[in-house]
Amino acid sequence: MAKAKSAFVCTECGAEYRKWQGQCSSCLEWNTLSEVRLSAPRPGAAASSGAGRSGYAGNLSKEVVDLGSVDLTEVPRLSSTFGEFDRVLGGGLVPGSAVLLGGHPGAGKSTLLLQTACKLAQARKVLYVTGEESLSQVAMRAHRLQLPTQGLKMLAETSVETILAVAERERPEILVIDSIQTMHLEDIASAPGGVAQVRESAAVLTRFAKQSNTVLLLVGHVTKDGTLAGPKVLEHMIDASLLLEGGADSRFRTLRGQKNRFGAVNELGVFAMLEHGLKEVKNPSAIFLSRSEEQASGSLVMVVWEGTRPLLVEVQALLDESALGNPRRVAVGLDQNRLAMLLAVLHRHGGLFTGDQDVFLNVVGGVKVLETSADLAVLLAVVSSLQNRSMPRELVAFGEVGLSGEIRPVPSGQERIVEAAKHGFTRAIVPRANAPKRAPDGMEVVAVDKLADALEAL
Repeated sequence: MAKAKSAFVCTECGAEYRKWQGQCSSCLEWNTLSEVRLSAPRPGAAASSGAGRSGYAGNLSKEVVDLGSVDLTEVPRLSSTFGEFDRVLGGGLVPGSAVLLGGHPGAGKSTLLLQTACKLAQARKVLYVTGEESLSQVAMRAHRLQLPTQGLKMLAETSVETILAVAERERPEILVIDSIQTMHLEDIASAPGGVAQVRESAAVLTRFAKQSNTVLLLVGHVTKDGTLAGPKVLEHMIDASLLLEGGADSRFRTLRGQKNRFGAVNELGVFAMLEHGLKEVKNPSAIFLSRSEEQASGSLVMVVWEGTRPLLVEVQALLDESALGNPRRVAVGLDQNRLAMLLAVLHRHGGLFTGDQDVFLNVVGGVKVLETSADLAVLLAVVSSLQNRSMPRELVAFGEVGLSGEIRPVPSGQERIVEAAKHGFTRAIVPRANAPKRAPDGMEVVAVDKLADALEAL
């Protein structure tokens, strides 16, 4: 009888080692290696057959074909019944794909998937597997949300072998697993939620989805720093990784793609948590622009680009004289390192010194801005707070700021200006290369080349 072997896997990056060590050599994190017991090969199992656990083959096709002969017919997508959900997915659910939905406790992961499953079950076969809640708890939630419950198949189970047997019998088009951290395989000698169980359970379920052309939706937990729990190899197995964000004190939730093999990863979906569940927000700019009537210094609206649409959000800056030898630089919703760089550019090319000031920056609404088009708006908000002078409410700005003080153009500049004009803004400070030949009616476009030109335009 073959002896079971063990390995040590890093929970941060998924690197494997034969022996335990204090620091992972790949990601340089400390105390992240955990032991994984590898099951011994079953007698008579062919090493070259590619068969995985539960009898499902790892290879979808064993025939060698020419790339030019592959059928290019686009696979029809299934609508999730949520336009914002479909936008982040790249157009809808793809049959045979595995989608991982993560988020903090209480963000609304189970609520979103239960709403989607109940609506899809009216026309398609859906199997909802719950490993954290009982069937009565899920039924009470569906009743509270006033969802149609007829037609949705439910299963309370944590054994992957049992789930696959039921799925083989029911043949659902959509399979929901809530959550992957509660699933376990019988031949893995570790507790549910461990590195080995999460990785192997996801691998077996993904193989079943690929082979049976089933849409697999997995719910994943997140760690304290907001990343998906478990090894990084879990993200390599799946086709799409989505993160549902939103604080407990806010009724708005943002759905952002971190990986998507069937669409863009920079799309953003916005939902509102209401009494009857999540409701999609068709016009996100309207909720992020709910500003106070009183004008205040350090506040400015910028136009960022999220996926295929512009988004108007407000950035706020607060500068205060520091009592510390090393003034603080705090950025919420923006890259803190980029803030330090922009302050250096402001001193060198704008003539404004902030080295003795604590700088606090916040993007209203909990939006995380990942692109560089916010540079110009950030600097103008910092200048407004530093001089304690409020800017006009009808002003917007966008543009990338270079280290030499130049204002660089950003993609889709004209579409951003048009979106700002739709929301009633009458003045825009933009890079000269993004200035349109003809501005929208009622909109004054100020084109700038240097940071000094933008400061003068204020």
